[in-house]
Amino acid sequence: MPYVDRQNRICGFLDIEETESSGKFLRRYFILDTKPGSLVWFMDNPQNLPIGADCVGSLKLTYISKVSDATKLRPKAEFCFVINAGMRKFFLQANDQQDLVDWVNALNKATKITVPKPSDGQQNAENQKVLQDVVGSKKQVSYRTEIIGGVPIVTPTQHEGGDSAEGAERDAMRRSHSQLPYFLGRPTQEQTVIKSGYCVKQGAVMRNWKRRYFLLEENSMSYFKSDLEKEPLRTILLKEVHKVQECKQSDILMRDNLFEVVTQSRTFYIQADSPEEMHSWIKAVSGAIVAQRGPGRSAATMRQGRRLSNPCIQRYTTRIGECSST
Repeated sequence: MPYVDRQNRICGFLDIEETESSGKFLRRYFILDTKPGSLVWFMDNPQNLPIGADCVGSLKLTYISKVSDATKLRPKAEFCFVINAGMRKFFLQANDQQDLVDWVNALNKATKITVPKPSDGQQNAENQKVLQDVVGSKKQVSYRTEIIGGVPIVTPTQHEGGDSAEGAERDAMRRSHSQLPYFLGRPTQEQTVIKSGYCVKQGAVMRNWKRRYFLLEENSMSYFKSDLEKEPLRTILLKEVHKVQECKQSDILMRDNLFEVVTQSRTFYIQADSPEEMHSWIKAVSGAIVAQRGPGRSAATMRQGRRLSNPCIQRYTTRIGECSST
């Protein structure tokens, strides 16, 4: 669902049909900003992109006449809605029905302004300007979409000027896999998968932020380069986790939806795509820790239990008991 960031902008991921009537929807990060009066979308959250990265599309709110549910217009596209802007219709897909309703209401509310009706000549000029705003100063680049392991992979087929693409798009955006079965790209695991999905994690050395695929199981939390990888980059044992909570340094790190997983050796800073997803991860990890330790067993209780299970301590305790009875 869309959320309000620290700059009071409405943000969130949506799928958009960038090429009209193509039927191909691409994952993009949208920002609805009423101050400049614009709706812009990026390849990813700008916080995760290089400084100064340009948006891939934009639309002035004054050009939007109506935003509505498009289920009947696109019956095959789930949770689809349409933005009517001049002579162009933009079809977008939300993550679920509530997400669709929230975006439609937010966009309609933002566009409730009085605009003088232009003459026919002005209308044509405005329509041309709408298309220029969407395309931007850059030339159009064609893309090829493939479904690999249940994940849409977007690859550019040519660069500006017609050259063939040398590699895949830098970061192909994927729909959140929080509710998808984990065996899409990996053999069945022995442990039960509690939660999985993409988040952004801060590196330990360079302190840079990278998108990783996280997997929460009964005894551990691991992260991978993607959901197609078999070997994790790192595995965090839940017995080593002291606490998991919403990050208190989010203002310093300038990150929304940030939570932290605290262990004895390191604190992992992880950013979710929305406040709801952040709280869902915190709840899932906390629940897994409690389930592993058992009901009513705190970390202090477990440490005491490990000390008493040591044979040397047991013999020492027995001798003290014997002396006391004597």
